[in-house]
Amino acid sequence: MITQVILQVVGPKKPRLALLIVGWIISIPVFCDSGFVILNPIRKNLARKTAASSTELTLALGTGLLISHVLIPPTPGPIAAAGALGIGNNLFTLIMMGTLVSVPTLIVAYVCSRKIGRSMTSCEEENSAQQECECVGILDHQNQEISVLEALFPIILPIFLMAMGTFVGLLSVPQAVKDWISFLGAPMIALTIGLLFAIALLFKQKCTSSFSELTSQTLALVGPILFITAAGGVLGKVIVAAGLVDWIQLHAQGFVGMGLFFPFILAALLKTAQGSSTVAITTVASMMGSYADPDSLMSALGFTNTMAAALVALSIGAGSMIVSHANDSYFWVITQLGGLTPAQGYRSYSLMTFILGCTAMASVFLLSLVF
Repeated sequence: MITQVILQVVGPKKPRLALLIVGWIISIPVFCDSGFVILNPIRKNLARKTAASSTELTLALGTGLLISHVLIPPTPGPIAAAGALGIGNNLFTLIMMGTLVSVPTLIVAYVCSRKIGRSMTSCEEENSAQQECECVGILDHQNQEISVLEALFPIILPIFLMAMGTFVGLLSVPQAVKDWISFLGAPMIALTIGLLFAIALLFKQKCTSSFSELTSQTLALVGPILFITAAGGVLGKVIVAAGLVDWIQLHAQGFVGMGLFFPFILAALLKTAQGSSTVAITTVASMMGSYADPDSLMSALGFTNTMAAALVALSIGAGSMIVSHANDSYFWVITQLGGLTPAQGYRSYSLMTFILGCTAMASVFLLSLVF
């Protein structure tokens, strides 16, 4: 049902564009990891209905989610960077400029997902015939029994709750209400609530007999991903604990002549070394300091106004894309859910993160010439 609506909007020949845009929108208030998990069933259904390349759709969705995740508040990384750089009260400026930087980056992502994705076949595509036989009956039955709004609700509700959890600090409500909103907006709680509504739809469609089979298949798929994702995150923590961040902070003054490219390269080094884009963004932003502080690196680099601080935040976000590999939990989410081997992930998604990070930085540099 959801797949049919998306195809009606963008046309049956543009499923990559649909997933790219949907991913970009959804990842503004939501972590890209959660967004990919939420949207992956739609991606698989689009691949089945349109005969599009599963790998191309995986790359389009994965990069669409990543672009807004590192460039546009209120995603945690950019909003933390805004606060550290002294523009926490000017988020609208950062949102608008982040959107501008996203446009050429999205265009490059759309082209690269086709060029790179068509060169490899995922395990999902190799097993597509069997998967279609298993799920087509259930999906067709569901389409006859539920409305579009009902089908979307298990997806929209967690996104809404997580967005509310992000904005709760801006609400003029009692602290007890804020605490409840923060609790319901926690990713695990919000996704659990969405799951409960999805189960309710099974009851409405009288498909409860399929519940055990669906649960078994899901656990078999998600279990290994959880272990691998945790291992990737732990590897990143080990690298941070080894002292790389401290070394960069100690030698930061030697790079101040590089302008906007200094925070970009610094974020790229941290991202590649420890895996987390959010950690890279928040760490580099903290190192740069507020543009209003005369003793900060921002002042040393000549970034002493709101617009300059926004450009620095975006250059940090661009650097935090480079390069996603084995120590990044999102790398494993994309490869495992997308049916890609680690080697395929390196040749496709990792390569794209390098290209997109450079594209975003080029866009930021061009903006700096205007503003």
